[in-house]
Amino acid sequence: MQPKVGRTRGIVGRHLARDMTVYTTACPRNCYSTCTMRAEVIDGRLRRIMPHVGNQATAEGPCLKGLSYVERVVSPDRILHPLRRRPGGDFERISWDEALTLIVDRLATYQRDPGPQSVLFYAGSGTKGLLNAIGPAFWRAYGGYTTTYGDLCWPAGLEATRLTLGANRHNAPWDLENARLIVLWGKNSAETNIHQMTFVDRALAKGAKLVVIDPRRTQTAERAELFIQPRPGTDGALALAVARLLIERGLVDQDFIHRHVNGFQQYREIAAELTPQEASAICEIPLAEIEQLAEALGTIEPATICAGYGMQRYTNSGQTMRAMLALLAITGNLGRPGAGWQFANLESAVFDQVPDPIAFYPPRSPDGVARVSVSTARLGRDMLATQDPPLKMAWIERGNPVTQNPETHRVLEAFRALEFRVVIDQFLTDTAREADLVLPAKTMFEQSDVIGAYWHPYLQLRQKVLDPPGEVKTESEIYQLLADRLGLQPELEGVPIPGSGDEEIDAWLERRLAPFEITLDTLRQGPVLTPGHQEVAFSDFRFGTASGKIELASEEARERWQADPLPRYVESAESPRRDSAEARKYPLYFMTPNTKNRIHSQFNNLSLIRRVSDKPRAMIHPADAAARGITQGDMLRLFNDRGSLELEAQFDYGLRRGCVAVTNGWWMTDGGAVNVCSLGRETDMGYGAAFHDNLVEVERVR
Repeated sequence: MQPKVGRTRGIVGRHLARDMTVYTTACPRNCYSTCTMRAEVIDGRLRRIMPHVGNQATAEGPCLKGLSYVERVVSPDRILHPLRRRPGGDFERISWDEALTLIVDRLATYQRDPGPQSVLFYAGSGTKGLLNAIGPAFWRAYGGYTTTYGDLCWPAGLEATRLTLGANRHNAPWDLENARLIVLWGKNSAETNIHQMTFVDRALAKGAKLVVIDPRRTQTAERAELFIQPRPGTDGALALAVARLLIERGLVDQDFIHRHVNGFQQYREIAAELTPQEASAICEIPLAEIEQLAEALGTIEPATICAGYGMQRYTNSGQTMRAMLALLAITGNLGRPGAGWQFANLESAVFDQVPDPIAFYPPRSPDGVARVSVSTARLGRDMLATQDPPLKMAWIERGNPVTQNPETHRVLEAFRALEFRVVIDQFLTDTAREADLVLPAKTMFEQSDVIGAYWHPYLQLRQKVLDPPGEVKTESEIYQLLADRLGLQPELEGVPIPGSGDEEIDAWLERRLAPFEITLDTLRQGPVLTPGHQEVAFSDFRFGTASGKIELASEEARERWQADPLPRYVESAESPRRDSAEARKYPLYFMTPNTKNRIHSQFNNLSLIRRVSDKPRAMIHPADAAARGITQGDMLRLFNDRGSLELEAQFDYGLRRGCVAVTNGWWMTDGGAVNVCSLGRETDMGYGAAFHDNLVEVERVR
């Protein structure tokens, strides 16, 4: 262990501290911030999490979830030993030798018949890091496997950005302070990207204007000068109507368009197809709000649009994001301080062979080892449909697909149809409870790793600061133990995967860092900006598209996704506006937003978080509730043909009428697993999960 601050001895509180050390580390959760933080360890126990000012994006320190790590590492619910399911359904503790023998026997059996591709490898994004990414190296050495493509989180927006700008990167987070107009479009930064609000507030203090576009009146919306609540899934129509007004009123940057934009004439034509009055009717918002947004984007500069992830989880979302991006292109708000598109910054993805959304495309594995054939969006359906060979075993790490993937009942059906299921986790999640064998995972504090981010441009060391309790192991340790027993030699980019020794791991990480002239000793002191970092993205006005310009008309969109080359608006697949039996039976949009209290399905099992997030509730506008005889605090049934939930009603006057909302990430054991009602379908591009296309009805239960 290499501390940032030296060891000290003395009185700490009422306890005699024999050994106190403060380490620099970083949070590896699937979160914008990827906070740098200092971990105080006293007598071998994590005692406190503190800010680290070396990261300009997160200098104020971690959120409540980050502070709760002190509880998480010592939680009495934590799995510390391998667990095997008994015939009766509960679990019993077994030794690692027994667990490894059981896995090896199964792997050897399936390797012979029906073949190695009968094993499904599923990895989520619960913990980021280089070591956490070595799973495929083991499975390739095993001789083959089946795995997933696509992603639950952001692929439609990634692909829309790549098609338009040629790469996913944006200005440094702190550059937002230079914006004079900030549009938080479908993004509730105050809860889901809390450190961004620091730069929003600094910009507002300098006179900037804030626009928030969201069907929910959130904490973020309270800071806005203009707040627009469109019907869910209609943001593309809003963007096109704003574009028409900008063009008609001469509020576009003709010089910028001439030099840097491809396809403007075609784009002008499709923008003219939709009048602001028609968009007002589609979005169900006042015409005046569309005109105000156009006036702001046309007259205030520099302007930045920060797009959230929720609205790109509809079947029309790739085209929606392209339409929003076009507003910046035609007003010249790219490549300048304070101006640009903030969605995903993949500058720190320097270790990825393909550090952009093309990684989400199903690879055409030339050697036939990896069968990339199961859509993440249609996980349960595709697992059940897989043949030649059929799936016999699943290996799940860093994820909780039973709760988090669309169509929970179908995922459960697929998992229960398998012969053998292994889950690596720290807690008995809904997915772990379905396993035949549960292996105990280390926390972020118990083994070093190197991580990047997707909002700020830093590389960081997630430093080992604690000795692991019980018999917990990381995925890399487990793979090495299995490889030894199977006689395999898995390699990643020609380098053998490391074992469990700290020195061996450090040497492996040093080797990965060497091409970038960064050392572990440097990272132990704090985060390091990614080599080649651009403070202002695209300031050289070089775009990695076919034309070398910003592409408003994309032939690649047609060729790859069979989509319109232009971002034309279409109604989402599951909408009350569609003439279908489903729309008539289920008139409410089911919104499943994130919350500041969880990272999806993580953290809510901790007592600290339970104090502020005790149970799932269904948020509903009082007018929608009254029409159904529901009062505040009643138990209501939220349902469609796919499933149902029974939850307490909570009135929300800030929620748009026609919507009902439950924050995602509640476990089935909490009674709030929202994906029991969603359908496994993909977005229009990027192979994302369109689970926000989800209509329901509610009724009073008692």
